[in-house]
Amino acid sequence: MADVLSQNEIDSLLKSLGGGELGVVEDVKVKNEKQVKNYDFARPAKFSKEHLRTLEIIFEHYSRLISTNLPVYLRKNVQVDVVSSEAVTYAEFSSGLTNPVLLGVVNFAPMKGSIILEMAENIGYAIVDRMLGGEGLPLDKMREFSEIELLIIERMYNICVNLLVEPWETVCELTPRLERIETNSQFAQVISPTEMTALVTLNIKIGDVEGLINVCLPYLTLESVMDRLNTKYWYANMQERDEQVYTDRMEALVSRAPIPVKAILGNSSISVNDFLGLQLGDIIRLGTKVDEELSVYVGSIQKFTALPGASGENYAVRITSVIKEEQ
Repeated sequence: MADVLSQNEIDSLLKSLGGGELGVVEDVKVKNEKQVKNYDFARPAKFSKEHLRTLEIIFEHYSRLISTNLPVYLRKNVQVDVVSSEAVTYAEFSSGLTNPVLLGVVNFAPMKGSIILEMAENIGYAIVDRMLGGEGLPLDKMREFSEIELLIIERMYNICVNLLVEPWETVCELTPRLERIETNSQFAQVISPTEMTALVTLNIKIGDVEGLINVCLPYLTLESVMDRLNTKYWYANMQERDEQVYTDRMEALVSRAPIPVKAILGNSSISVNDFLGLQLGDIIRLGTKVDEELSVYVGSIQKFTALPGASGENYAVRITSVIKEEQ
């Protein structure tokens, strides 16, 4: 049986109703209702913030590779940074292009489809000028690229495309290939205009010339690896890699490094007058015997002892012992 309200409770209820306090209960009910969000079917949310952030991490690595590799060919300081990443339709990307334009269509195998590398025109002209012996300055007035200029730019594009392999190896083992370079945006319709793409913008500075590189990655191309485009998977996969791979790479790089090695036959002291009077055929007596071991230095560190000898027509030494650090 329901409780009967007392007169005091009835008066309190009427007072609350008159003062508007019961409206709070109604507001709570409204807040508990499910909120309706607008959804644009023309721009489906296929790329989450997590996907875009992972792409930024990948292309930050890519930027560092370009900054260290292009100066070898251009003999100029090159700085590359990631500016932004966003999800846009291909129509929005292509509508912002002006002719002439530099669009590199890159086959993103083993993924399906292609991506587009768009380079600012002034950067293209600066590369051509630098490769032909100039100071690396852009043209004052833009014009169409000649066939020779496109061949020079294609060489730089191939270098940039090959550098994509390392940053993407955590996600997929890429074998990218530059299919062609288009200077008219109408001939680079690789996907439907309404298809969603991830647009990663890089800022590149060659000497005093600065411009943008836009990387357009269609969703259809990345669809097979979308589950790997998250920072959790990316970092986990990085930690699970066998450290022996990095050790082997480091040893391979160090093994090819040139190191000065010298063997000291002996020492002798002579006067300055004798030194100035040395002639071809003169003999200098050393303080080391013929059968005595020599000191072999790697750089400035004594590392080995050896006996003198010959190898064919060349003088040589035979290592007899290795000097440890504690010795």
